[in-house]
Amino acid sequence: MSKTVTLRLNEKTYRQFRELAEQDNRPLSNFIETVALRYIEEHGYVDEFEMTEIHANEELNRSIRNGLQDAKSVRGQFA
Repeated sequence: MSKTVTLRLNEKTYRQFRELAEQDNRPLSNFIETVALRYIEEHGYVDEFEMTEIHANEELNRSIRNGLQDAKSVRGQFA
């Protein structure tokens, strides 16, 4: 189900978004949603190459396993 979000923009930013939305033949709300989702896809996840490097890094994986074990055993400090 769609949700409504109120977004406060200064006049300059609003005009930039409106112009870009019109150039892309989209409603302003759809343009903002599309740009936000694209940003999340590009910056919010590890791509397959980074994940391959993570899996190949034995020292990192050992450290993660040790940290997970410490957390399960409630050892160490957690900030």
